[in-house]
Amino acid sequence: MFTYKIDEEVSLKLIEHKDAEELFTLSNLSREHLRVWLPWIDFTHSAEDTKKFIQASLERYARNNGLTVCILLNGNIAGVVDFHEIDWSHKRTSIGYWMGTEYTGRGLLNRACRHLFTYAFEDLGLNRIEIRAAEENLKSRAIPERLGFVQEGIIRDAANMYGSYVNHVVYGMLAKDWLPDKR
Repeated sequence: MFTYKIDEEVSLKLIEHKDAEELFTLSNLSREHLRVWLPWIDFTHSAEDTKKFIQASLERYARNNGLTVCILLNGNIAGVVDFHEIDWSHKRTSIGYWMGTEYTGRGLLNRACRHLFTYAFEDLGLNRIEIRAAEENLKSRAIPERLGFVQEGIIRDAANMYGSYVNHVVYGMLAKDWLPDKR
């Protein structure tokens, strides 16, 4: 099983079936906060829905085609970071993330992403990581900006959010430009 200790308080671990109840509770308590930018929350009504997400994530991991980890703070799930499909022929992936409301503003996501990106570049041998965030989602955009990603462009009308289209800002990082200790 994938685990990655960041420090005495924070670690990352592969998502597991046994996380369904805790993860659903976290997302449910954070529903209002998450719904602004993540429409999947409207389709998550029970731990059973979360189990389906976990199963799909584990299937991708078993095919060596993705990695979904829980961010743990003192053993409690605080959020999720997800390498979407990994394109091994081009050595690239894209990433998504979210934090429970009570865990925001503590720098946990920044720390988790920094270490996970180092893992991706150094251990997995990936060459590129891409992050897309809604243009107006300044909190989500702050992660790649703090970590030195390059803003590469804007995709117009990239997502339909509750009947209105939003633009996505695209950020990219290459392995040759990654400076894990400088972020």
